[in-house]
Amino acid sequence: MRVRAPKPRQDRRAAITLALLLMHAPGGAAAQDRAAEKRGTVEAAFMRNFVRYVSWPPASFANERSPWFVCILGDDHFDDTLEKTFQGRTEQGRPFEVVRTRAVDSLTACQIVYVGYENSVKRRAILNELRSKPVLTVGDAPQFLDEGGIIRLTAGERIEMSINLDQARAASLAIPAKMLEVSRDVLENGTMRKLR
Repeated sequence: MRVRAPKPRQDRRAAITLALLLMHAPGGAAAQDRAAEKRGTVEAAFMRNFVRYVSWPPASFANERSPWFVCILGDDHFDDTLEKTFQGRTEQGRPFEVVRTRAVDSLTACQIVYVGYENSVKRRAILNELRSKPVLTVGDAPQFLDEGGIIRLTAGERIEMSINLDQARAASLAIPAKMLEVSRDVLENGTMRKLR
């Protein structure tokens, strides 16, 4: 008896079916959870490093011993990753404190605000509220820089950042050249420059 080789169309259909099965298998969900956890860990490390390089005006802190307040507003994908990242660490003699909130008025003491709203209307309203305050706004929405955010983190094979230098200056924050050099895009004088 002769066995026929499968036709290319059947091979393609079988490959698609297998891929769909793997995506919905329990291991697929676990892999996605691990990827989300890794993304949160890398983003938390980025935020820890931002305080090392970005300069805030002295009036951003209540006093010389005030902590760095890293605030999460809106949808929170970090779980306890931020607390683990900042635990026991200090930068410039200041410890870190993580604040999760949905109220805009609690953001005034924050040096970094991660804006996690997927809703663009909410996101723009928050960014507009923080526009003239010395707050480093961070987010991952595709339009984040155009909406007035300062640093956009993009997750792909690796996390990349893009910077709205115009908004950083408007918020009285100084971002050094070494951060710009490792950025994917920089918005300056109303023009987006692709660097990488």
